[in-house]
Amino acid sequence: MAQATTLSVDVWFDLICPWCWIGKHNLARALERLAETDPGLQVEVRWHSVQLIPQTPPEGWPFDAFYEHRLGSREAVLARRAQVLDAARRAGAPIDYSRITVFPSTAAAHRLLAAGAAQLEPAALDALLSRLFEGYFVQGENLGDADTLASIAAAHGVAPDGPAVQAEPGLNPASGVPFFVFNGAFALSGAQPADVLWAAMRQAATAEA
Repeated sequence: MAQATTLSVDVWFDLICPWCWIGKHNLARALERLAETDPGLQVEVRWHSVQLIPQTPPEGWPFDAFYEHRLGSREAVLARRAQVLDAARRAGAPIDYSRITVFPSTAAAHRLLAAGAAQLEPAALDALLSRLFEGYFVQGENLGDADTLASIAAAHGVAPDGPAVQAEPGLNPASGVPFFVFNGAFALSGAQPADVLWAAMRQAATAEA
């Protein structure tokens, strides 16, 4: 069966979601494999912001207290973290919970990414996205802090008050993130393994031909 020459990959995510960080790593591995198996396929990855907890105040909430309230107990929090850390280790996505003290509002960080989407080339935008994820999950930075975001913006050559991609109707957070759509038709939810993402991309490309 013939294969299409282009493939779009739309990804809905939030920066406070560890499964999105894991999913980004799995997608990168799947794309590397796709480049080897289908070198003629041109892929465009488009990132779409979702605020999972839009009611988070600008100053955020204490991280441990937020999750203990959300999951019901300290024991439940530790069990969830163990599950996340195991998946993160397998994906190669570093996470250091000991450094995270604030559950942040991601509204301003998503606005920074919207500016980056309008001002940066795809590889540079991907680097900015990785920097924000790493800032939160590895360095424990507060992604709702204006000074932190200004420093990141400057380092990546983004003018926060410059051109920005306009917000579009978002995915209902109840649908869950990460959420992947390939060529506007094939969808996958959750931090799927790299081989599952690779197979879905090949299937979508073949169906479009």
